[in-house]
Amino acid sequence: MQYQTVTALQHTLAGHASCVGVGLHTGKPVRVTLKPAGVDHGIVFVRLDAPEFARRIAALVDKVTTTELGTTLANSAGVSVATVEHLMAALFGMGIDNAIVEIDGPEVPILDGSSEPFIEMIEMTGTRALGAPRRMLEVLKPVEVRLGNKLARLEPFDGFELDVTVEFTTRAIGRQRVVFDCTPQSFANDLGAARTFGFLHQVEAMQAKGLALGGSLENAVVIDGDAIVNQEGLRFADEFVRHKALDAVGDLALAGAPIKGRYVAERAGHEMNVALVRALLADETAWRWNFAPLAAELLPAAGA
Repeated sequence: MQYQTVTALQHTLAGHASCVGVGLHTGKPVRVTLKPAGVDHGIVFVRLDAPEFARRIAALVDKVTTTELGTTLANSAGVSVATVEHLMAALFGMGIDNAIVEIDGPEVPILDGSSEPFIEMIEMTGTRALGAPRRMLEVLKPVEVRLGNKLARLEPFDGFELDVTVEFTTRAIGRQRVVFDCTPQSFANDLGAARTFGFLHQVEAMQAKGLALGGSLENAVVIDGDAIVNQEGLRFADEFVRHKALDAVGDLALAGAPIKGRYVAERAGHEMNVALVRALLADETAWRWNFAPLAAELLPAAGA
């Protein structure tokens, strides 16, 4: 796939792409189909197994109902879709502004635990420029949320950069940091394949409570004490912090538009990310809509 370097126009998918997998927590099979959508549509989930009047769930931060063990969205009718972050990261990481996500169950499939399968779906169908300029959410001043020793901040930056740090007592992880200039090419090559991870004793406890029923060594990196259980080892030496950065891309996408700014995180997760997006949008002096100028060769495609 030839990655876009010009981000002035909105983009959607060039066709349809589907996959089937199991939900991380439900353990039940589910089918997802990505479809094109028009200008200013945004990302919208459509629950095919719900009544027609209650099927649509916009991928926006005001639809978030819980961030425990993943990010869950719900509409006013109470219809929800869980574990959306890896798919949202793939869509926004690959520069997709508008798409319909049809799903026939309550949870996005975990697949291999990363965004890579969704990236492959996007690459398989391709992308298409739409006839309107891309609207970006430009950060004008620092906005920060803290919880104990956890920190998440957005600050002005000419582009979209992530500076993410994790710290765990296990020697399998320790302290890791990644600074990442997020473009479609760098996301696909350096971030999208990083898998979710968990600790063996936590997985066993969750499964005893009826959670993580779809979790396995096929879709997560599992740590037992100071050892990594997966025989194949890691995809990156710092796969853990890369996955946290991937999660952040998916959560920040719930702002409803690409962010022009720098994201800084220390030990943050879904709860902090969602709180940060909410704090940013709540302060009207902290952001503005920014439209990238259209080069002369793009004006016809934009209807100008």
